[in-house]
Amino acid sequence: MNLRELAEHLCLSQTTVSRALNGYPEVREATRLRVQTAAVELGYSANASARRLATGRAGTIGLLLTADQNLLLDPHFVEFLAGVGEHLGSKDIDLLISVTKRDGEREAYRRIVRDGRVDGIILSSPRLQDHRVEDLLDLKFPFVLHGRSESNSPYPFLDIDNEGAFAKATGFLLDLGHRRIALMNYSPNAMMFARHRELGYRQALSERDVTIDPDLLCDGDMNEENGFSFTQSLLDLPNPPTAILCSSTLMALGASRAIVSRGSIIGTDVSLIAHDDVLPFLKAEQMHPALTTTRSSIRQAGTEISKMMLQHVRMPHAPPQQTIWPVELVVRESTGPVPTR
Repeated sequence: MNLRELAEHLCLSQTTVSRALNGYPEVREATRLRVQTAAVELGYSANASARRLATGRAGTIGLLLTADQNLLLDPHFVEFLAGVGEHLGSKDIDLLISVTKRDGEREAYRRIVRDGRVDGIILSSPRLQDHRVEDLLDLKFPFVLHGRSESNSPYPFLDIDNEGAFAKATGFLLDLGHRRIALMNYSPNAMMFARHRELGYRQALSERDVTIDPDLLCDGDMNEENGFSFTQSLLDLPNPPTAILCSSTLMALGASRAIVSRGSIIGTDVSLIAHDDVLPFLKAEQMHPALTTTRSSIRQAGTEISKMMLQHVRMPHAPPQQTIWPVELVVRESTGPVPTR
């Protein structure tokens, strides 16, 4: 069955049927449901080329990576990508992933926009001052940012409350009596989420009049290797930390190995908290001991970002949607009162 036949069956114009199937806001909800139900019952499947001609859209969302990032090897990004792809696929929208060199990134974005290959672009891993945001605003091209960046103009984004999450986690450790609390983070001078996490940590310590020791601040790639080496260095300090706050579960995995290798007990000798992105292959509740976490699903974030992206494509002139999700603190066995020494 083609679009003309479906329209004739419903006694509607082809334009109305096409708009109903593609989510245009001006179509009444009752009409949209009627069209969608008939399309399923009659086995209608839109031809991609015909749909593009009818709607003026590519039916594709773009995501551009730089070759130096290796994000496809990052389990956090892969989970985010799964959420994005799952939702877009359910709407018969394709995801186009392109890779470019860092020094050719700005021209690559302009080329994608100019060629009309995508209807919108999803941005991830924002830097503090991200030229991609300003460039796409100047080009007036639909995009949604996963995270936040410094900008003088409003733009659509979805982020979690990183500052509040790490202030809550640090405050929880302070309530347990800890004063030597280490932070293992990504570089706060490179990424906004890392900046916000350090701000939350500093805020909680300052509110309790606890002096911030720069020796307790470690930053680098959020992987198990750094978690292990950072923790080894922290435990070698003359006055080592009694608690460690990690920016990822992978870092916490390395930290756990380092603590145990010293013959110490996690949750008794050293408390441990990590930001947990609900990774399916590394569940915080199944670690030994079960890991206390600040929890937010990055896969769910990918799903929500794709919903925002499609809405922005349909209504490009609407005020930009800006969403900040709260983060839950889940207390488990890896945290306990400050040890007596």
